[in-house]
Amino acid sequence: MSRVQLALNVADLEGSVVFYSKLFGVEPAKRRPGYANFIVDEPPLKLVLIEGEEGQDTRLDHLGVEVEETSQVTAATERLKNAGLATFEENDTTCCYALQDKVWVHGPGKEPWEIYTVKSDATPTPSTCCGT
Repeated sequence: MSRVQLALNVADLEGSVVFYSKLFGVEPAKRRPGYANFIVDEPPLKLVLIEGEEGQDTRLDHLGVEVEETSQVTAATERLKNAGLATFEENDTTCCYALQDKVWVHGPGKEPWEIYTVKSDATPTPSTCCGT
């Protein structure tokens, strides 16, 4: 199953975790310092919260589509290239506390999108979390 990902930078991680737990009716699937993610079955969504600077408004960090396996990332990469989009591929990269294969593209408003698969859990330094 694929699901859309929405990654947000939030000033108040704990308050955001409480809010989104109530909004979607689920607790975070993963918690790390400065980071939380939710796997929401209905609607199919992966919500990622990345702790930002104190006092800042919540802002979009990046968007994505999580797929089940690397072959789907490879197929998406070829499809995007054939459609004339500039892609940036990252394989066996550590991001958001997971080892991933992914491909990045940017929308017309420069919004970053990733299509990715999680291969395993990982423990990166905070500076390697979802660098777009």
